[in-house]
Amino acid sequence: MNTNDFTIRHVGVTNHDDEQKMLKSIGVESIDKLLDKVYPANIRLKEELDLPEPMTERELIEHINELGQKNKVFTSYIGMGWYDTYTPAVIQRNVLENPGYYTSYTPYQAEVSQGRLEALFNFQTVITELTGLPLTNCSLLDEATSGAEAASMLLNIRSRKRKNANKLFIADDLFLSTKGVIRTRAARWNVEVVEGKASDFDFAEDYFGAIVQYTNDHGEIKDYKEFIAKAKEKEIKVAVAADLMSLVLLTPPGEIGADIVFGSAQRFGVPMYFGGPSAGYLASTDEYKRVIPGRIVGISKDPNGKNVFRLALQTREQHIKRERATSNICTAQALLATMNSFYAVYHGPEGLKDIAGRIHTYAVVLSKTLAKMGYTQSNKQFFDTLYITGLSKDEQSKIREIALDCQVNFRYYEDGAIGISVDETTLLSDLGTLYYIFATAKGIEVPTPELPNEYIQVEEQFRRASDFLQFEVFQKYHTETELMRYIKRLEKRDISLAQSMISLGSCTMKLNAAAELFILSNPQFAFIHPYAPADQTEGYIEMLDNTASLLGTITGLPGVSFMPNSGAAGEYSGIRVITEYLKAQGETQRDLIILPASAHGTNPATASLAGYEIIIADTDADGNIDVDDFVKKATDNKDRLAATMITYPSTHGIFEAEIRKLIDTVHECGALVYMDGANMNAQVGYTNPGFMGADVCHLNLHKTFAIPHGGGGPGEGPICVTEKLKPYLPSHAVAYGHDFIPVAAAPFGSAAIVGITYAYIRMLGREGLKRATSTAILNANYMASRLKDTYGITYSGHTGYVGHELILECRKVKEMSGIDENDIAKRLMDFNYHAPTLSFPVHGTLMIEPTESESLAELDRFISVLETIWDEIQEVANGTADKEDNVLKNAPHPLYEVAGDNWTHPYSREKAAFALPYLKDDKYWTNVGRADNGFGDRNLVATYSCCEF
Repeated sequence: MNTNDFTIRHVGVTNHDDEQKMLKSIGVESIDKLLDKVYPANIRLKEELDLPEPMTERELIEHINELGQKNKVFTSYIGMGWYDTYTPAVIQRNVLENPGYYTSYTPYQAEVSQGRLEALFNFQTVITELTGLPLTNCSLLDEATSGAEAASMLLNIRSRKRKNANKLFIADDLFLSTKGVIRTRAARWNVEVVEGKASDFDFAEDYFGAIVQYTNDHGEIKDYKEFIAKAKEKEIKVAVAADLMSLVLLTPPGEIGADIVFGSAQRFGVPMYFGGPSAGYLASTDEYKRVIPGRIVGISKDPNGKNVFRLALQTREQHIKRERATSNICTAQALLATMNSFYAVYHGPEGLKDIAGRIHTYAVVLSKTLAKMGYTQSNKQFFDTLYITGLSKDEQSKIREIALDCQVNFRYYEDGAIGISVDETTLLSDLGTLYYIFATAKGIEVPTPELPNEYIQVEEQFRRASDFLQFEVFQKYHTETELMRYIKRLEKRDISLAQSMISLGSCTMKLNAAAELFILSNPQFAFIHPYAPADQTEGYIEMLDNTASLLGTITGLPGVSFMPNSGAAGEYSGIRVITEYLKAQGETQRDLIILPASAHGTNPATASLAGYEIIIADTDADGNIDVDDFVKKATDNKDRLAATMITYPSTHGIFEAEIRKLIDTVHECGALVYMDGANMNAQVGYTNPGFMGADVCHLNLHKTFAIPHGGGGPGEGPICVTEKLKPYLPSHAVAYGHDFIPVAAAPFGSAAIVGITYAYIRMLGREGLKRATSTAILNANYMASRLKDTYGITYSGHTGYVGHELILECRKVKEMSGIDENDIAKRLMDFNYHAPTLSFPVHGTLMIEPTESESLAELDRFISVLETIWDEIQEVANGTADKEDNVLKNAPHPLYEVAGDNWTHPYSREKAAFALPYLKDDKYWTNVGRADNGFGDRNLVATYSCCEF
């Protein structure tokens, strides 16, 4: 055994005897024989992937450091939605670098997610308090995509008077990236986006909404009171893009009548990361709770009346509403929103006032000093950004040259103007450097930087009068000791991969190796502005180019875009590439997408939001696509067919034997094939979308390629396309000088976390990647072989084997005992386990994906738990246990109940909490009982201001 081989660290089954035991249970002689059973023969690659030799962990770390040295970390005053900030070390160490936070899953199972849910509830409170609106979600992807979601909301909440209006006004001083993403989305809504000056807006009858920026693209604070009042009078809804830090000092837009406020929370303690990840936010008035996108954390009760945090109104999720969804937000930015919330908790309202006050004071002092030097600052009112005008191009060029010598970046406008956005990290010495740059350009004496004794306040007409964050949580944890304990207290209320296997089907909760994550804490990557000059980002670009090449090889599709910053965004981007290609071919009549019923749950929402009509192709009794039905529906609509969206292996966990026939049929109709990459973990090294004939695929890097889930984000969803589709990939106005269907605020999406995927591929290499794939299939088939005679397996492939996941049949369980799949999910918590995927894609089932990272010992432990639960189900079925008062219906059993004086159940405390011996040595306790979902939805409480604790 080579201990430097990273494969043995990543793959859970490395012992030959363990492998043989598993193969015997499955009933095959070898891994190769198993793969022959699982894969249709005609999709197997004929040649090995051309990938570089694997690196050791030490070599990888040295390589990343070498790439980092090629970046130049200048002081950036570029602004435009990204600002340098301090990440408190206590948050970096205990959240960002802590597997207890970064390996947990989206908190759909509330009882084992109370820590993250509380942190996200804190985030919601921060957003609502600062924006002045009562309702928000627990993060979106970035500012630009939040703007697009706001635009969608404005369309969906049109008044009856405006139901036929089809124009959306966007202010010309909105961030360029936000305008671009809004236009991308609106192009498929039959909506005309009209750009202009807010002061010239005529509030005509054909407008349904307006979007303005506060502070604007030049950094100026504009008074929108009259604008919003006039819009309300005309029943036009208004969304306001707002800098979150500025709202500490400025009047919240919600207090002047805004219907929606959106933006970025990046400067609340998250590095710029060359564009991401960081959390977007969107807040609205309470009347729009049924249409606001994303997830909302609310409060409900457990059976004993204790407060329980939970995701509220979950039926808004797009995989449930499918083509009726109004949004396709799947991956949010939960880890970053959690960091934002702890940043606000750590500083509290007074600390935030200090930070914002210091930023504003430095900006005002800089403005006054530059004015004394003879420079013109055009912003009448501003928070942190100066707009220096009256410069010729030659004068601008001279200042740029001096600034670069001083390792400083400004924003440079085409007309010669210069933008300067100061931030939390700006020091008195930085002012000295700025004075030097501008004084030297004029050949005058450099002033000595001085600050006033008190912070300078914003002008009274814009000054915030209302208090914020007065709740106890924002008053208590201002020392590092107290915050560290609070973070750890919340961590202990969650289940993550640090406790046990998380077997969620279609979610691929594999190892997120520590060496892969070092890039996130590397200052050579963390502190880079996404619009920094190209010669300062050579290390980033080399890493991104290398990763694109590797992913192109792995998928067989050479064109790659990293702009989509979630899996859902990747889906949408892939379909938009197809749209633009067809448009260029003059095929605009193609307005239909065919979807197998076994496609990934977000596909219908994607197709619908991209402007397509959807036809569903049936599946047969074995879970396969009904080939005859698919072919008929495709050929009957061949002139209208734009594409199909196929998940492979399907969401039913099986490889379609006739996949090539389906793909060929679509191509014969003149349409294209989009392959959803949700289950790519079952393909890598053995087959790929390009080899099978797909034109586009997206990849969930937070699944197959080892980026942590982070409790519900960050994610990254790059798309890979054929050569002919390369010209139609998204481009970005700032990075490329023009934009084309931009889908995110930053040119490379959440660029920093792409480095995790790069590290994963480089350390595993070709054989390691194949071993990961084959072991994922081995583990799934082993579990299927062990569980088929009790629960039963819902679907198997054409030869009777599953792919890398399996669907556990629970419908017959309910028929015989009254116990349903939700009861099983909750009972698993008593055994230290998170539930598998619940009632998806088939109602009444549990979908399990063990991944390649789990050992045989862990698989066997999980199987023994499921077998114990099976025995408990039999006790209910045969009457040994009460039909209602039993360990399954009452699960989970929180510590306060098991240790309490009032135990009234007919079964013992030991049966409830210690049903297997290992639990006596290693027990995870929930701190709440089962959440009452109905109560929480009927009584929505989503911020501290709505409740008492």
